[in-house]
Amino acid sequence: MTVYYSEKEIQDIFAEIGFEHPDVDLCSPMTRRLLSVKSDMPLARTLRRTLVKPGIHLMPGVYDCLSAKVCASVGHQIIYTSGLSISASALGMPDIGLLSYEETLRQITNIANSVNVPIVADVDTGYGGATNVYRLVKSLISAGVAGFCLEDQQWPKKCGHFEGKAVIPMEEHVAKIKAAVSARGDSGIVICGRTDARAPLGLEEAIRRAKAYAEAGADVVFVEAPQSEEELYEIVAALPGVPLLVNFIEGGKTPMKYSVEKLGEMGFKIAMYSTAAVLAVQKSLERVFETIKRTGHTQEMRPEMATFPEFRELLDESMWSGLNDPEEYNRFQQSPQSPSNSPGTTLQRKTSRLHMM
Repeated sequence: MTVYYSEKEIQDIFAEIGFEHPDVDLCSPMTRRLLSVKSDMPLARTLRRTLVKPGIHLMPGVYDCLSAKVCASVGHQIIYTSGLSISASALGMPDIGLLSYEETLRQITNIANSVNVPIVADVDTGYGGATNVYRLVKSLISAGVAGFCLEDQQWPKKCGHFEGKAVIPMEEHVAKIKAAVSARGDSGIVICGRTDARAPLGLEEAIRRAKAYAEAGADVVFVEAPQSEEELYEIVAALPGVPLLVNFIEGGKTPMKYSVEKLGEMGFKIAMYSTAAVLAVQKSLERVFETIKRTGHTQEMRPEMATFPEFRELLDESMWSGLNDPEEYNRFQQSPQSPSNSPGTTLQRKTSRLHMM
């Protein structure tokens, strides 16, 4: 079962966070909701503390370790593993329920081990009933995942912005969320309850489900694919004190005309851009492959490409190679040219992670 901090422990946490971030509203229901759950996993604890900070937080979607490392290297503090993007990259197939439990978990695990940033995993419907969700959550905890989104679609599911979706009865998904809460233990892994009911059943039913999922123990709630500004405001008004996620897909159902600041003013806590990376990569690959076919070389593409040294640095090649030669590794670490002497580099994060093992 989920483990909660004692009242004294909560007050100690509030005192610590209040000292570090005096602008955090420690009296808000949202703050208590996120921080009262015991979090023994460092990245889950980091995610919870990030979400109580004022304002809205960005969460881009990635699909493999390289895209995750690029995302972390530019400073993003939360990363999402996009099921649509993984289906496209791993299978070359659409997001219509073709990814298996094993394929998804393997990719999520690899991504989580490639960066030292909280990962929120897209786990579709949980790949079965409540018992399957229980097992899945235990596996996600073992993988070091900080949070996950669990949706209420029928299987086989579809991308949330595709047509023809169907949802299971609300009570069945409530049971899945309760199973996830039970499996969480003292890990603190963040549970995001997602409903896809807006398209097949209307916004009123989607909000009813969102409330039920929050009451069942979801830390964050995600009403997928609202279709207007009015609907976004209705969702926020109906769920006070609950951290809310909004997802944007370029060309999808939800209007993308709002600034991040506007979304934060509306009352959303997380703005997710689940497919931006994979859509950008598709165009980038088209350009480079077309250029090679047309010219026989890549010269005109070079300004848009990473240099080979930049690529090696992103993958921490010097550190990994240095592990076979401790003296060389130590010299590299102490060198002014070492990326580890620049705060926030992927090498620094990986090195500190290895030292903690």
